[in-house]
Amino acid sequence: MKKMLLVAGVLMLSFNSHAAQDPEAVYARACAACHNGQLPMSPQKGDKAAWEPRLAKGMDVLVQSVTNGLNAMPARGLCMDCTAEDYQAVIQWMTE
Repeated sequence: MKKMLLVAGVLMLSFNSHAAQDPEAVYARACAACHNGQLPMSPQKGDKAAWEPRLAKGMDVLVQSVTNGLNAMPARGLCMDCTAEDYQAVIQWMTE
């Protein structure tokens, strides 16, 4: 019984290390309001020139900026149930 609980716990932890939410769905409900062109300082999805200097800072810095907020972007980017992995997946999706 203890082994089964241990295995179940390890499996649950391994699932948490991947984006749990669909990046496109997160973008539509939490990010699009600003990143679809409404705020000129927010890089739009697919605007490689706007994303290039941001990506040069590294993914960890970008995820930290979303988590803590940056300039006009509120903390957690309005996605209160997103994990760091979710943010990373959305950022990658937005930069494509």
